Formats: sequence, structure tokens, C-alpha cells
Amino acid sequence: MIDTDVAAGLLREHSLRVTAPRVAVLRELSAHPHADVDTITRATRERLGSVSTQAVYDILGALAAQGMVRKFEPAGHPARYELELGDNHHHLVCRTCGTMVDVECAPGKAPCLDAADDHGFAIDEAEVIYWGICPGCAQTAAP
Repeated sequence: MIDTDVAAGLLREHSLRVTAPRVAVLRELSAHPHADVDTITRATRERLGSVSTQAVYDILGALAAQGMVRKFEPAGHPARYELELGDNHHHLVCRTCGTMVDVECAPGKAPCLDAADDHGFAIDEAEVIYWGICPGCAQTAAP
């Protein structure tokens, strides 16, 4: 988990005001990658004593707007958040238990995949979610 000074420094680098809730959210995101808003809110409340769910949404929105946080939305799951690491990685998601794991970018040059037809877009990122069954769930399901 990043410490308070590192979190404050990141906020300042992105021209954001340093507040206890913003620092706490950043710290929790570093400790809980792929967290949903409920998880981040619960952990932030444990750290600060109180913070509204709306405040956490607002903080995540501000952090995402500054490129500090990445939001992704696997189908059938609530939106997930993680610190933006600039590595354009993808995710593996277990269809059974919902476990999410980072996976390196698909082979090829950044942004990882070339669209068959880019329709004139200047593509700078590709978001890929691989779906399957994790080893633990596969073992449990085996006869």
C-alpha cells in the first residue's frame, strides 16, 4: 500500500487538492486493485471514520479525469477501479467466483491490438477482458 506522503504527492503532481478522503481512496486502491465502490467506501470509512458513498464516487471521478485511476466494467459486475499504471494491461475474470487478475498486454505493439478498421480513430488504448474459470473453481467443479 502506498503511504500517505506518496498519495499526497501524486495528487499534487496532478494538480488536485490534497484531502484526507482523496489520500485514503488512493491508498485503498493501491491495497485493493480491482475494487468496486462498495469495497473502496468500506475501507475508506475504516481509515477515516466516515465518508459518503457519493464522495467516493466523486473522488474516483476526479482521479479518473486526471488519468490517475482506471475504471473498467466487466459485464455482469459492478465497475472496478485500479490505479493507472500506464501499462495498458488487461484482465482475466472467473465466471464462477468473479476473481479478477491482471494479465499483460496481448502480443503486438501498443495499444496492444490493431483494429481491422479504425474508422479514422487515433487508437491509444485497448481494453480486453478474458473470461474463463479460475484454477480454484475448476478444481472444485471437477468430479
